[in-house]
Amino acid sequence: MDAARTADFEAHRPRLKRLAYRMLGSVAEAEDVVQDAWFRWTRAPADVAEPAAWLIRVVTRLAIDRLRAAKAQRAAYRGPWLPDPLIEPRVDDPAERAEDVSVAFLLALERLSPLERAVFLLHDVFEEDYAAVAHTLGRREPAIRQLAVRAREHVREARPRFSVSERQAAELAQAFMAAVAGGDVSALSALLSEDAVMVTDGGGKRKAALRVMVGREDVLRLLQGLQWRGGFAQVEAMRPARINGAPGLILDLADGPETIAFEPDASGRVAAIYAVRNPDKLGHLKEAVG
Repeated sequence: MDAARTADFEAHRPRLKRLAYRMLGSVAEAEDVVQDAWFRWTRAPADVAEPAAWLIRVVTRLAIDRLRAAKAQRAAYRGPWLPDPLIEPRVDDPAERAEDVSVAFLLALERLSPLERAVFLLHDVFEEDYAAVAHTLGRREPAIRQLAVRAREHVREARPRFSVSERQAAELAQAFMAAVAGGDVSALSALLSEDAVMVTDGGGKRKAALRVMVGREDVLRLLQGLQWRGGFAQVEAMRPARINGAPGLILDLADGPETIAFEPDASGRVAAIYAVRNPDKLGHLKEAVG
């Protein structure tokens, strides 16, 4: 493998990883897919005319294969499933719009078939034209257009409509955790929107709610229960972070880290809380924030 071909691959690696993550919702699997693509690139013909298109095609097909193979495993997952928390700086790339990596958006993608997901991401997020997407997936262009329409119907309302500044994000996260740690129910209630939801993902490896909490009162009951059981007393350190483009916190506990991401509403209250506790989804955190 000569230096020029290696440089070609490395130039596209970040974009390939972002595509694989959005397809799979897993940082580790995205890295594995990109590594598989690298091995295939080392054996590719020397006269590949468009390296970017070739690599995107390989990564997309590898991700589709993984999604199909993981179908039964996802169906048997214990409790609510959340994507691995993504903590990385944003860059000047269409795929780096915060709304296109939000937890709500990735959960909406879970409702799509692997093929629909690939079509939607390649065309609507990575801005490939329909002809290129058809070539990547080995389908006729009219079929690709139909898949795109169906996919959009599922994800139209999933993108967050509101954003907050970095300062507001940090203040929101810190105020929330201070209210939880202090057992201040009034402060918590004021921070939560009336129809707030909370999703906790323990994957059967750590304690977590086995259903989605829906509505302010439901969320408050869960948080009070955690507080009464001393769950937040075990927090050794708390670091603000942008998690999947949203304000959040990395909590360091005696038995390992967990993340909490907050989706704000128009008034700056918390509309959704996503807590990832499954240790299988958190191994990359040290590298991501270090």
